[in-house]
Amino acid sequence: MTENRKPVLRFAPSPTGMLHIGGARTALFNWLYARHTGGKFLLRIEDTDRERSTPEAVAAILNGMTWLGLNWDGETIYQFARLSRHREVVQQLLSEGKAYRCFATSQELEDMRTAQRAAGKPARYDGRWRDRDPSEAPPGAPFAVRLKARQTGETVVHDAVQGDVRFANDQLDDMVLLRSDGTPTYMLAVVVDDYDMEITHIIRGDDHLNNAARQLQVIQALGWPEPAYAHLPLIHGPDGAKLSKRHGALAVEAYRDMGYLPETMRNYLLRLGWSHGNEEIIPTSQAIEWFNLENIGKSPARLDFKKLDNLNAHYIRATDDGVLANEVTAFMIRQFPDRAVDGKARGRLIAAMPSLKERAKTLLELADAAEFLLTDGPRAPDEAAQKVLTAEARRLNGEFLALAAETPWIAAALEEKARAFADAKAMKLGQVAQPLRAAITGKTTSPPIFAMLEVLGREESVSRIEAFTA
Repeated sequence: MTENRKPVLRFAPSPTGMLHIGGARTALFNWLYARHTGGKFLLRIEDTDRERSTPEAVAAILNGMTWLGLNWDGETIYQFARLSRHREVVQQLLSEGKAYRCFATSQELEDMRTAQRAAGKPARYDGRWRDRDPSEAPPGAPFAVRLKARQTGETVVHDAVQGDVRFANDQLDDMVLLRSDGTPTYMLAVVVDDYDMEITHIIRGDDHLNNAARQLQVIQALGWPEPAYAHLPLIHGPDGAKLSKRHGALAVEAYRDMGYLPETMRNYLLRLGWSHGNEEIIPTSQAIEWFNLENIGKSPARLDFKKLDNLNAHYIRATDDGVLANEVTAFMIRQFPDRAVDGKARGRLIAAMPSLKERAKTLLELADAAEFLLTDGPRAPDEAAQKVLTAEARRLNGEFLALAAETPWIAAALEEKARAFADAKAMKLGQVAQPLRAAITGKTTSPPIFAMLEVLGREESVSRIEAFTA
């Protein structure tokens, strides 16, 4: 690549499924390197597999990237729309004698592979049309176009993570560039798109390392500049096995729906394969400043939900109350589209947030804990709260309301009144507070109850408590 050029990176998912955690990490590393170097980060949807590519998967990729905050530069590129350009490059290789037409039928190729396997050899194309004249084929016979690859020496992938990885050229067959139906293969389309998009660095999973050797052969045949490679070790499950569906939710949107914050996911994904000393909490702004290719680990990273929960709890506590209220509101609307959060409810949410966020590890827990703030009127107590609201507890609620009638409706004054009430009855504060909590929230756990009485205000609090008095 040209010296002193700003790096250009890309994330190039195939829309044959959702955006999963491994793909999200790949996107993040590319994004961070582009932002660290002042380069560009581009998005290309590799939708040439028309049977398996779906609009729903494209939407999931775009939504997942947007939710994660991985903004890309320029328009989204769609690979299938570039079909004519891919064919143009194949014609160039044909005209230069660097590719050839292969008229082998599907049955011939299957017979060839069967014979190779029976002989204990790897199944590879045997080059049967490499040096034959196309005129030997029947008139009008369909053909694929194959690369006339080098058969001696080796192809070396210079990789920032894996080091130099060498492939013997006699182990790499003449791969198909253009199928008999005129569609380009993945190997060809990727090379052409990367060149036209002026990609300088390719960061992707190490399951693509073999592809890099084949793609380099095409790049070298075309005389194009070679990108810098960095192939990431894959993510494993908690048990050390390759990540699979049995390890739990894998799609990025599933993590969003479980209540994780985008900032948490960026930090967590960064630490799945990259390190800066012993730092665990790395805000995005710091990650952009620090990120490099040298600190990418060479071993697979393991998914750890306990670490993810603890990290999310940190970011919940660190997030501005108003911003967090917006996150909770958006989360609840996604979960319950018919449940609106009006201005009054949002005001309560913000007022209660300092107490709410101290206990929550996810937005799901936060939303559940805040439910009693979002609508007015008496609560429907859950099973545990019903057990608390005995006849004696209801009588205590009534007595407390009478004593608090003239008390300023602020947390400190209400707690002081409750303590004096408990002392007068030789009771513990919790014996007075718990029936109030059950009446106010419908549950036996909540943020500090006197603070919540203040948030709800006198009128709403009295209305709820009166529903459970004797």
